[in-house]
Amino acid sequence: MVEPMSNAAPAILEVDPEHLEVDNDSAVGDVGDQLSEFSASLSPSVTEYPEEHGRRYHAYRAGVYILPNDQKELERLDIMHFVFKKGLGDKIYRAPVPESTKRHRVANADTGTGIWAIEMGDLFPEAEVFGNDLSPEQPSWVPPNVRFHVDDVEDTWYYEKKFDFIFSRYMTTSIGDWPKLVGNVYDNLEPGGWAEFQDFNLRYYSDDDSMSPDTEIYKWVELWLQAVQKMGREPSPGPFLEGWLKERGFVNVHHEIIKFPIGPWPKNKDKKEMGMLNLMQTLEGLEGYTLRLFTQVLGWSREEVDVVVAKVRSEIMSKWLHSQFDLHVVYGQKPPAQA
Repeated sequence: MVEPMSNAAPAILEVDPEHLEVDNDSAVGDVGDQLSEFSASLSPSVTEYPEEHGRRYHAYRAGVYILPNDQKELERLDIMHFVFKKGLGDKIYRAPVPESTKRHRVANADTGTGIWAIEMGDLFPEAEVFGNDLSPEQPSWVPPNVRFHVDDVEDTWYYEKKFDFIFSRYMTTSIGDWPKLVGNVYDNLEPGGWAEFQDFNLRYYSDDDSMSPDTEIYKWVELWLQAVQKMGREPSPGPFLEGWLKERGFVNVHHEIIKFPIGPWPKNKDKKEMGMLNLMQTLEGLEGYTLRLFTQVLGWSREEVDVVVAKVRSEIMSKWLHSQFDLHVVYGQKPPAQA
């Protein structure tokens, strides 16, 4: 069962405890009925998702997160997982977490579809892996050492025990106070524990000037960055991560920058495959990236958004365009306890 929390925060799912009772002698059908009742008992503040312009969004802390949480977006996030993995050389993290039989406690902040937490649970079968997100959209069947719950990572964390490794990825636009988040991570690490952040500088660019200020993608990116900043959010947290970790007191901080091409234009085989995956997720995500930001923040109509998205989608598939953006991978260690 999900780890109990002290002074339970309001972010946790509100579930009738009776729905957690399981008769070990029950038939499979009875268990299925119990699962249906359990799903129905989730708080409406979490599961009654609002819809805007045909897309579905988080219910909990509605408006905090600009991207949808519908099936189309969940599928895109899973593709994005493989973009990250390809960029990291078929790895899912960089921090020097000891690969031993030690029983680790791992937290995945803003887990999304849960794909990273599930893979981490398989890599560390003796570990306890906890993932949280604003929506309970993770799969029901997961490794026995993986748990999910609904929470906002910018709230106070109420875990009974601290963690050996805390991982955060792709949180751009969703965080209002990055130093506070880094502080939450630091405070919830065991002495000597590691934290890793993987996030972007989303100012797209090209190395060969193919992405000039006259291109549709350049104009779209500039508007997108301005809209996120108008919301009071940081659209490109990647370059600031190293400073935020050092300011909070992390030591042994490492910072790496990885180029993420959009499209199969690179000559290198691995980069070409990565670029194709990134093109797939970009095409799937363009509407979701743009819709809520441009309509709610910039005051555009749905029709105006459709036009600009169509122009960018057409251009981004052109062979002459060599656009890319940077992933910043930053990890650091909480100082070990003094002997």
